[in-house]
Amino acid sequence: MLVRSQVKYIQNLGHKKFRDADGVFVAEGPKIVNELLYSDRLQLIQCFATEGWMLSHDEMVQAKKEIFFKTDEKELERISFHSTPNQVLAIFTKPVFNYMKIPTGITLLLETIQDPGNLGTIIRTADWFGIKQIICSMDTVDVFNPKVVQSAMGSLVRVEMIYTDLKEYIQSNREIPLYASSLEGEDLYHKLPVSNALLLMGNESRGISVHLESLASKKIRIPRLGGAESLNVAVATGILLSHIKPVS
Repeated sequence: MLVRSQVKYIQNLGHKKFRDADGVFVAEGPKIVNELLYSDRLQLIQCFATEGWMLSHDEMVQAKKEIFFKTDEKELERISFHSTPNQVLAIFTKPVFNYMKIPTGITLLLETIQDPGNLGTIIRTADWFGIKQIICSMDTVDVFNPKVVQSAMGSLVRVEMIYTDLKEYIQSNREIPLYASSLEGEDLYHKLPVSNALLLMGNESRGISVHLESLASKKIRIPRLGGAESLNVAVATGILLSHIKPVS
């Protein structure tokens, strides 16, 4: 049975300031929790799960009984950040990312991405294409927001997420070409083989800010064949990453 202090603590972790204070985040559902459990970049702090889930992980549960708490569906509803709780909720330490590592291959830059689902999908898509690092503006949604964690799945521990001033970052890496997604850019389907590049994606509604777009080496666009006004930023990121291929 969950006590009130446990419920309150978990609910507080829905807010960035509480996650930052303790250096932890919440993950939910068997698929993502199972993957994170075996990552060497994280430490499990507490786990709240149904009896069925506990039985299927009996060896681990028996080894660390003090951090596993058996719950039922109603209790999970009290602590879940999702409309349909799913067997298990776990609290992990945040992974430690290597700040400002020298960029190699394709490095993704994100300016003011605000929708948690978009950021999570971008992280998962970047992982698919082998992107190792994403550089985010300071006002991009927190990567450890529960909805971002859910959308990113296990990719959260394979793609390094760095929050910094994008203008300073770009200017400190002037020798690396900066490609900016723009409706006024060059047709994407003109081949874009690169050995090293930064790819900049902008805010869902406003796109890339003028002061960052002015720093671009090249503007590129995805040709529109139909009548849609715009593409979702996560979808556009996936299309661009599928065409900008690093070459040795």
